[in-house]
Amino acid sequence: MNAILNVIWLIFAGLWLALGYVLAGIICCILIITIPFGIASFRIAGYALWPFGRTVVDKPTAGAFSTIGNVIWVIFAGIWLAIGHVVTSIPLFVSIIGIPMGIANLKMIPVSLLPLGKQVVPTNARFGA
Repeated sequence: MNAILNVIWLIFAGLWLALGYVLAGIICCILIITIPFGIASFRIAGYALWPFGRTVVDKPTAGAFSTIGNVIWVIFAGIWLAIGHVVTSIPLFVSIIGIPMGIANLKMIPVSLLPLGKQVVPTNARFGA
C-alpha cells in the first residue's frame, strides 16, 4: 500500500515539493556558511519524494546549534516551504483519493519548519526496532 501511495504522491505533490527543497538546498550550499541547512534541505527533499513508510524523529545528539540553526531556517526558508505544504495539501483534500496524501503533506510541516536535529527513518524503526 505504501508503494501505491508513494507513486500517487510523487505525481501529484512530491515532485514539486522536492524541487522546492532542492532549490532551497542549492541556495544554502552556495552561501558557504549555510551548508548545514543545504544538507538538511536535501535530506528532506528525499523524504518529500517518498514519504509513506518513513517518518521523522528527533536526533538524540542534536544540541544548541541545531536550535539556533532552526530559528534562522524558519526566518529564511522554513516559512516558505511550510506555505508550500499548505498550498499543495488543499487540492489533495478536495479530491477523495488525495485525503491521505493531504494528511501526509500537513505532517511534513514541522520538519519543513525545524529540519535540523531531525532524521528520517523507516516507520518500523521509529520505536527502536
